[in-house]
Amino acid sequence: MRNRVARGFIALSTVLGLLIAMPSSLATADTVHSGDRVCSMYANSVGFGAYCSNGQVSDGPAPPPWKDRLQPGQVFVPCRDFEVPKGIKLPDPPEGKQWVLRLTIVQYDLNSNFGGVNAHLERAIVPVSEEERKQCMGKGTYMDKFWTYFDESYPDPVLQVNPTYTPRVNIPAYFTLTPESSYVLKNFGTDLDIANYAPGERLTMRALVSQIEIDPGDGTGKFTCLGGVLPVGSDGYDETKDPFHQVNPCSHVYKRSSASQPDGMYTVKLTITWQVDYWRNNQDWKNVDHAKVHAVQRLPVQEVQAIGG
Repeated sequence: MRNRVARGFIALSTVLGLLIAMPSSLATADTVHSGDRVCSMYANSVGFGAYCSNGQVSDGPAPPPWKDRLQPGQVFVPCRDFEVPKGIKLPDPPEGKQWVLRLTIVQYDLNSNFGGVNAHLERAIVPVSEEERKQCMGKGTYMDKFWTYFDESYPDPVLQVNPTYTPRVNIPAYFTLTPESSYVLKNFGTDLDIANYAPGERLTMRALVSQIEIDPGDGTGKFTCLGGVLPVGSDGYDETKDPFHQVNPCSHVYKRSSASQPDGMYTVKLTITWQVDYWRNNQDWKNVDHAKVHAVQRLPVQEVQAIGG
């Protein structure tokens, strides 16, 4: 999956491409009418954007069920591996393994035209061996046609943990997302011929993280962190203060190390709530909807401070 957030803007043509692959139950804001053109904004757990048409809005004919798109002998392989996003500092992986960002399509229904209403991506930063890497199928294979459904998803979450990526037992660990992975801006500008939008009209959409529900993986239960986007260059952690005197309330104290866990790491589960709004021709921002995105991250926790940690 390409991370287009670094560029700041996402072309509307790719948004229209996503529309063809999405189920019809899209959350939409007020439609915008200009002459015989109709434009609507949408948001769901896969992505957000705008689509336009002359007259009646239509998603077009539905594709065949996912199972019918598999040829004889082909199996559905729901995972792919990518490089770990920049901004995450990881300890050395277990011997013989390498860190990867593994994306997995979960809760999919092969009998559905679109994978089912519950189909979504889960992201995990995990260490894998060469044999484990072969479990997932890469780009340029017959699975590409299924992954196009998720090409315009929200950015891969980049979870920052302070004061060190490897938390210490009985010392607060602070959780934040990087600004790049908690904010998306789509500025459709004035050149919208490809969308049949009215000349001179300006449409801007944004998505920002408004809430993160965190399951730290140690059996203590979930907790929720509220907030929006951190200032550019900020990770929400004040280096001039110790871990026990921070303003950021999004923290957790591990009481046991992760030594007994698989690969020596806790499995941290995130439920990220995105708030999607749109802005048109100097009007106020209007809310489209909220969408939840799930992510998983493995996190080592050490008993004592290590040199260089």
